[in-house]
Amino acid sequence: MEKKELIGLSQSQMEELLRGWEEPAFRGRQLYHALYRERQWDLRKITPFPIRLREKLAEQFQATLPAIEKQFQSVDGTARYLLRLSDGHRIETVWMPEKERNTLCLSTQVGCPAACLFCLTGLMGLIRNLSAGEIVGQVLLLLDHKNSGEKPAESSRTNIVFMGMGEPLLNYENVMEAVKLLADPNGVGISLSRMTLSTSGIVPVMERLAREPVRPRLAVSLNATTDAVRDRLMPLNRKWPLAELLRACREFPLRPRERMTFEYVLLAGVNDSLEDARLLTKLVQEIRCKVNLIGFNPGPELPFRTPPDEHILEFERILRERGVAAFIRKPRGRDIFAACGQLKLMEAQNSASSAGNLTGQSAIGRSAPTA
Repeated sequence: MEKKELIGLSQSQMEELLRGWEEPAFRGRQLYHALYRERQWDLRKITPFPIRLREKLAEQFQATLPAIEKQFQSVDGTARYLLRLSDGHRIETVWMPEKERNTLCLSTQVGCPAACLFCLTGLMGLIRNLSAGEIVGQVLLLLDHKNSGEKPAESSRTNIVFMGMGEPLLNYENVMEAVKLLADPNGVGISLSRMTLSTSGIVPVMERLAREPVRPRLAVSLNATTDAVRDRLMPLNRKWPLAELLRACREFPLRPRERMTFEYVLLAGVNDSLEDARLLTKLVQEIRCKVNLIGFNPGPELPFRTPPDEHILEFERILRERGVAAFIRKPRGRDIFAACGQLKLMEAQNSASSAGNLTGQSAIGRSAPTA
């Protein structure tokens, strides 16, 4: 008999499961706590349960996480993990350590359907969506891996960014279920203020997200100041052009002290002119926001160049002089293909052969690192 998966179930679902076995509801809460808080994957070792219940659970259920197939370590401390899912498909998760916090960049799909021209993941196309359990499993796995031999880590120092492989809003149900599980103080316990979801601009789903009582912060990948350029770089713009996207951004209900993030990947000679900087200021001026400027992260098959550091600084200066909170985002893990737009299941030999070309690229940056 094929075992059913527990990772991805909510507390109420676990309570219902145990009630079906004529067990009291508190057994479901104990199971939920054991998995998400204590990170106990061997069901036979859930000590609050009597032995008979542990055995019954282990016979019919399992608590499985993605498996670490390979780990790539950057000179800047960033780690890229190639993870194998239960069906053999592979995804990537990135761990970025900092003195005051750690940031985990999660994948939400195997591959990505958005097909942005400056992103290696977009070259893969969409293979399938991840389940809520596979999304949460990346967090549980890495927290456990980074604290091997210690007590479970405090999740209060961990930031979560849904910026890995995939377009999160095209896997909406599973992503939002994962958000609820991660945010639940009885479970993983990561504050919503520490979670950011990045989208290429799926307007109808952004409007749905705006109505959610439990939601992460929103980041919008903008990357152009005209429809002509954005149509070329991001095919989804042909369906939801800039005017429609920015209307949805203006109407998005921000919480007190919350700002929307706009991500802008700078491509030399494409979207990085000083006129682009001035146009970008006008596009976002009515929105409580910040703009993260990202120097293009190179990779095989991508036909773009990174602007010089001084040009990126000048772009930022124009935004700031016009009242826009702009930050140059520090590149992390470029030498191991772990930076923004570089995730494509690259193998070690590819990383090693390209490291010399990538580590010498732009090193400026002042904003908090995210994937």
